[in-house]
Amino acid sequence: MYKRQVLLDARIPKSSFNPLLEEVLNNRNVLYVLTKKDKADSIETLKWLAYYEKQNKRAIALDARELKNSKVIVKEATNLLVEKRAKDLARGLKPRAIKTMIVGIPNVGKSTLFNKLIGQRLSIVEDTPGVTRDRIYAKCEWLGHEFMLVDTGGIEPESDDIILAQMRRQAELAILKADVTILVTDLKCGVTATDYEVAQMLLKSGKPIVLCVNKVDNVGEPPMELYEFYNLGLGEPFPVSSVHGHGTGDLLDEVLKYLPEENEEDDDDDSIKVAVIGKPNVGKSSIINKICGEERVIVSNIAGTTRDATDSVVENEKGKFVFIDTAGIRRKSKVLETIEKYSVLRAYMAVDRADVAVIVIDATVGFTEQDSKVAGYAHEKGKACVVAVNKWDAIEKETNTMNDFQKKLQDDFSFMSYVPFVFISAKTGLRMDKLFDTIKFVAEQNSIRIPTGRLNDVLAYATQRVQPPSDKGRRLKIYYMTQVSTKPPTFVFFVNRADLYHFSYQRYIENQIRETFGLEGTPIVFKIRERDKDDVK
Repeated sequence: MYKRQVLLDARIPKSSFNPLLEEVLNNRNVLYVLTKKDKADSIETLKWLAYYEKQNKRAIALDARELKNSKVIVKEATNLLVEKRAKDLARGLKPRAIKTMIVGIPNVGKSTLFNKLIGQRLSIVEDTPGVTRDRIYAKCEWLGHEFMLVDTGGIEPESDDIILAQMRRQAELAILKADVTILVTDLKCGVTATDYEVAQMLLKSGKPIVLCVNKVDNVGEPPMELYEFYNLGLGEPFPVSSVHGHGTGDLLDEVLKYLPEENEEDDDDDSIKVAVIGKPNVGKSSIINKICGEERVIVSNIAGTTRDATDSVVENEKGKFVFIDTAGIRRKSKVLETIEKYSVLRAYMAVDRADVAVIVIDATVGFTEQDSKVAGYAHEKGKACVVAVNKWDAIEKETNTMNDFQKKLQDDFSFMSYVPFVFISAKTGLRMDKLFDTIKFVAEQNSIRIPTGRLNDVLAYATQRVQPPSDKGRRLKIYYMTQVSTKPPTFVFFVNRADLYHFSYQRYIENQIRETFGLEGTPIVFKIRERDKDDVK
C-alpha cells in the first residue's frame, strides 16, 4: 500500500483541493500538507487540522520554504506505512538501496538539486562549469522508499578536453549502473544541442529517464518555455527549482514509478572503511581503479583532478571494504580557489569517517613535508594507518633498495613509529594483495581490547624493570591501568601525581605495551588521572 501527499494552501484548504484526486486517492494512505502556514490565520489553521482529524485523515501545517520541514513531511508520511513496513520485516524483506542517477550538461544545477533532495550539502556547488567531476553517492528517502542518489559530472559529448572527456566517461559508467536516470536541463538556457546529444545517449541506454527542467523558480502556471523540452523525446518535463525546492516532490514521485520491487539485505556494518589520502598526483585514484577493476574515478596526470570524496565498495576473499578516494591535500598556501577549499575539507571529512587511512606517497619523489601533514591529520584522529609507497615499479632496484628506502621512511615517519609500509604499484598491481592484508590487519589492531589483568601484568614488569621518575623526593606511583575504548585503543592510568608522568616514561610504557600486544598500525592514547581527582591530562 502506497502513501500520497496532498499539498493544500493553508489559507484555503478546501478550495485548493482538486476534486479529481478523490478517485485517485481511493484506498490510499494520504498525508494532507497545509502549506503557507506563515501566511494563514493560526486559529483557522488549527480548526482545519481538527477538521481533518475528525475525518481520520492525517494533516500537518508548515512553511514549505523551510528546509527542515522537508524532513517533517518525510517523517509524517513514513509513519503512515508503519503497518506495511512491519509486515515486510516479518517476511524478512528489506528495501534495497536503488541507484538513481542525476546527469546533465554542466552548470544546470544538478548538485544543488542533489543536495536539496538528500537534505545536506554533500555535493560541491559552485557557479562554475565542471565543479563536480566524480560520482558522489548518498541515500535519499522519499515516501518510505530509500534509494541511492548519485550526482555526476556534466556531460560534454564533443569536448576534446582530457578532464571533460573523462567526466563524460564517468557519467556513462553511472548510467550503465543506474535503475533510473534524471536528466537535468536548464529553463533559462532552453534546449541546447548538447541536451539533444545527451538525450540520444540516454535513450540508447534503454534505462528509464525522468526529465527535470531546473531553475523554474516561480510558482503557479508552468512557463511557456517549458514546453520546448518535449522536443527531447523523453516525455513530460518536470519543472523544478533546486534552489527553493519547488517541484522536487513531483520529480521524486516520478522516479519511484521506476524503482524495482525487489528486496535484498544491504548491511555495510561489517565493512572496513578506508580513506585513501595524500598530496595531489601521487596515484590515489589509480589505486582505487586498480582495486575496483574499473574506471571508478578519474585518473589524470593533472594535479587536483579529484575534487570529491568518492566511495567504492569492494568485496573479495579478504572481506568487505569501502574505499574513499579523496582530493589531494595541498598546502594551505596553495589552496586559492573556493572549490579547492571544499575539496580539502572533504578529504579531512573522509578521514573522519574512515576506519583506516592509507597514506599514499610517491616513490619517485620520496617523503615531503606535505606527506607529514597528511599523515599527521590521520594520526591526530586516531585512525589505523598504512603508508602505501606507490610507483615502486618506476624505481631502479639494487640489492638493498627497499630496505634502505624503508629505513629512510621510518626516520621520516618517526612520529608514527607504529605505521607499516607497503611498496606497491597501482599501474602493475604490484603487492595490491598485501595492501588488502595490511589494511585488514591494522583495522583489527585499531579495534583490539586488552583485559585489565594482562595490562597490569605488563605494567608491573615495566615499572620493576625501569623505575618511574621522581622529582624533589616525590616518586611517580602508577596504581593501575585499564583500557576504556577502542578506535584508537585508549588507556587510563591512575597515578599519585600526573605531573610526574613525563612524556619519556609514557613512551617507554607504550613501547612495552606494543612489544607485548602488537598494536601495529594504530596510534594509542594515554589518559592520566590522579587518584581521587577528576582531572584528566
